[in-house]
This record gives sequence, C-alpha cells and structure tokens, in this order.
Amino acid sequence: MRAMLPLFIALGAAAAADFPQAEIASGDLRARLYLPDLATGYYRATRFDWAGVIPTLQYKGIEFFGQWFPRYDPKLNDSIVGPVESFDPIGYDQAKPGGTFLRIGVGLLRRPDEKPFNNSVNFVTHEIVDGGKWTSRPSKDQVEFTHDLSGVYLYRKIVRLEGNKLILDHALKNTGKELLETDVYNHDFYMIANLPSGPDITVRFPFEPRPNQDLKGAVEVRGRQLAYTRELQGRESVYTELEGFGPAAKDYDIHIENRQARAGVHQTSDHGMSKLHFWTIRSTVCPEAYTHIRVEPGQEFRWRVAFEFYTL
Repeated sequence: MRAMLPLFIALGAAAAADFPQAEIASGDLRARLYLPDLATGYYRATRFDWAGVIPTLQYKGIEFFGQWFPRYDPKLNDSIVGPVESFDPIGYDQAKPGGTFLRIGVGLLRRPDEKPFNNSVNFVTHEIVDGGKWTSRPSKDQVEFTHDLSGVYLYRKIVRLEGNKLILDHALKNTGKELLETDVYNHDFYMIANLPSGPDITVRFPFEPRPNQDLKGAVEVRGRQLAYTRELQGRESVYTELEGFGPAAKDYDIHIENRQARAGVHQTSDHGMSKLHFWTIRSTVCPEAYTHIRVEPGQEFRWRVAFEFYTL
C-alpha cells in the first residue's frame, strides 16, 4: 500500500491541474485559488459562493486549509475547500415549483418542488437557470472576481494577501428592481497542519459564548473560549448556535489556535455578526460568523473579512 502512495499523489496533482486556478503570494504567505468556471471549475454545485475557493494556504510552511471531506464531486454541495462563503437563498418561498430563486455567487436556480425552505435545501444541488458571467483577474498577490447577473446584481470580490493577512473585500450592487436581503457566512473549514480536532485546539471570542445545543461532552465553554475535551473520532460531529455577542464589529473577533502546530489565525470583519454557529468534525474546525446584507435597487453594500495568520 505504501508503494502506491506516490501514484495517488501524482494522480491527485494531475487532476488538480485540470481546474482553472491561480497562485498568489505575499512574504511568508502563499495560496492557490480555484477560479469559477461553469464547465471546468473545481466547484459547480449551488450552496457556496464560487469565488474564493482556496485548496491550500500556507504561512511559514504551515498549512491552514485542505480537503476535509472524503469524496470529491464538483456537483456535491460541500465538495469545497478553504474560507468559502455561502449566501442564504433569496426568494425561495416566493417562487413556485419550476420557478427561480437567487443565490448570490452562484446565480438563478430552479425551485424543484412545493416543499418549503429548510436547511436541507442547502444540501441539494439545484439546476442553474442563469449562472451569469464570471470574470477572474489574477495578479501577484490577489485575484479579483466579478459576477454579473444581468438585471439582478453585480458582485465583486477581491481575495488579497497582505503581509501575513488574507483579506476578502466584497461589493454587492443591486442592478435589479427588487430588494436584495440575505445573510452570508464564512464556513472557514480550518485544518491547521492537517491535525485532528482535539484538546490542542481552542476557539476564542471577546465575549463568553453560550451554546444553545448539546456539545456532546467533546467541546466545552471555558470562559471566553471553546475547548475540546477529547479528540473527535470517526464521523463524530458537534454543532451549535452561539449567543452572547453584540451587534458591533468588535465582537466579530475570533482566534483559532492549535498548540501542537504552534499556529493560529485571527478572523475579523468591519461588520458585526448577525448569527454565529460552530460546527466541527475530526478533520475541520468551523466557527461560522454571519453578516446581514440589505441592498436596495441601485445601491451597493460593501464588507470585509480578514484573516491574520501567526505562529505561537
């Protein structure tokens, strides 16, 4: 089995080379991004924003992201990597079966049936009725993405490296006649040094988090942080919504650290959180911070999320 490992690595590298991609760097920080493409892109499902898919980001040689899931399929809702974002659907309940609803960063999608919206909608890959026009402009230290969905919105996202920071700058302009209102969150999918989720990891906030669901004895609140009591095994998972934060941007201030890897990341935003969820399995740690977006016709909404990488 060990003799087959180089072959698996080679095949994986060859497959990765088939996807449109770009590499960027700044000092000790390096990243590779997959670029949106309806026919050949790495991600072609309908849950996550297609811009900003980062399969690898290394700071001082330490990896922070990677493939956290066991099976890859470009049309699978969660076959995606890096600090990717997801917008809640717009107009799903108003659309009739066969009609369309909107997912920013993806396009206009077909509503399949009469079932009302619930979280299971996120796990279905819907028919893309209008995927809009994607443009990607890579340079040395950034990639600028533009998604133009004619008569609906113009979405710009710049993924930029600056020193030891990854910065996501967003601008959403409403080019249609209807209000655009949604929440967007960053799923993060942290995999620091590809180490399993366990007692070496802490997630720290500037407030005392209050979980509203059972942490299954695997994670506990210790003051202003979440800490693992043991290493997660197999398919074990923990999920909860968190309360305790205020509306100001100062509470969108999250540190994720791994003592064994001697590395961490500090995640912030220029907007406050509308919701905060926490999800983890053995392979990844995900504090999911939401931002509320409301854009009137003709107006534009801007927001920034930043990640500062460091060693301990």
